[in-house]
Amino acid sequence: MIRILRSNIIDITGFFMIGLALLLLSFSSEYKLPLALPSSLLNLNTIFLSILIEALPFVLIGVLIAGFIQIFVTEDHIQKWIPKNKGMAVIVSCIVGALFPACECGIVPIVRRLIAKGVPIHAAIGFMLTGPLINPVVIASTYMAFGNSVKMAGLRMGLGFLIALLVAFAVSRLFKGNQLKATIKLHSSLSQTKQQSFTNRFWSMLTHSIDEFFDMGKYLVIGAFIAASVQTYMPAKALLETGNGPASSLLVMMGMAYILSLCSEADAFIGASFSSIFPSTSILGFLIFGPMMDLKNTVMMLSVFRMKFVLVVLALIITMVFFTLMLVQNFI
Repeated sequence: MIRILRSNIIDITGFFMIGLALLLLSFSSEYKLPLALPSSLLNLNTIFLSILIEALPFVLIGVLIAGFIQIFVTEDHIQKWIPKNKGMAVIVSCIVGALFPACECGIVPIVRRLIAKGVPIHAAIGFMLTGPLINPVVIASTYMAFGNSVKMAGLRMGLGFLIALLVAFAVSRLFKGNQLKATIKLHSSLSQTKQQSFTNRFWSMLTHSIDEFFDMGKYLVIGAFIAASVQTYMPAKALLETGNGPASSLLVMMGMAYILSLCSEADAFIGASFSSIFPSTSILGFLIFGPMMDLKNTVMMLSVFRMKFVLVVLALIITMVFFTLMLVQNFI
C-alpha cells in the first residue's frame, strides 16, 4: 500500500486539490461567502461534478476488471478466445461486447489491458464499441425510456451492432500493431503468477486496479472538465435551432451526444426527451454515437492510443453512424 501511495503521490495530490477547489465553490454558493464568482462558473462546477459522480463507479468497475485480466487471464486464454481470422475475430469480439455490461467510462482501461495481453486491435475496437452500446442493461433502459418500445430498443441494438462491425472491419484494414502509445509492462510472469496463492493473486489484482485507477482517473477528470466547459459556454439553443432537415438534425444530435458525454446506462432517458423535437433517426444517432465515442472518452483514449489512431476511429464512427442512419431513415 505504501508503494502505491508513493508511486501515485502526484495524482493523489491533484485529486485532493481538485476536491478542495470544488468544496470551496460549493460553500461559496451555499453560504454566500464573499467570493465574487460568476453564475456560469458555479454551473460549470455542477455539471463537472455530475459527470464525475456518474462516471466514477463505472471507471472503478472497469479498473477492477482490468486488474482481473492482468492477474487471472493469460495469453493462452486470449489465443483460445480470439479466432485467427480477422473477420471472425471482429464478429466474436462484437458479440462478446454486446453481452458485457460495461460503460464507455470504464471500457478504455479494460481494452488497454486486453490489447496488452495480445488481443488484436480490430477485435479490441469491436469489443469497445459494442460493450457500452448494446449490453443488456443499456437495452433494458432504452426499452423503458421510450415507453416500453421494442422498436427503439431493437433499432439501437441492431443498427449499433452493424455500425460497430463496419468500424472494426475498417480498423482491421487500416491498422496493424496494437496502436498503444507505450507498451504496458506485465509485471509478473505466468509461472510466477501461477505459483502464488489465491490471496496474493487477489491482492496483486487490487494493486494493479489501484494503479490503473490513478492512471486513467486524471484523464477522466480532464475529459469531464472539458465536457462541462463546453456544455456551460456553448449556446445549446443555437445548436438545436440548426437541426431543421434530416441530415442537420442527425448531426446536431450526434454533436449533442458527444458534448454531453452521458453514461450509456442513462442516455436513453435524455434522448427520449428530444422525441418531440427531432425525428427517430436523429434520436438513434444520439443513442448510438454517444456510447461509441464522446468527449471525455476521447480524452481517455488519447491517453492510451496514438493520436492518429484515435482521430481515424472517431472519423470512422461519425461517418458510419451518419451514412447508415441516413440510408435507413425511410424504413424507420
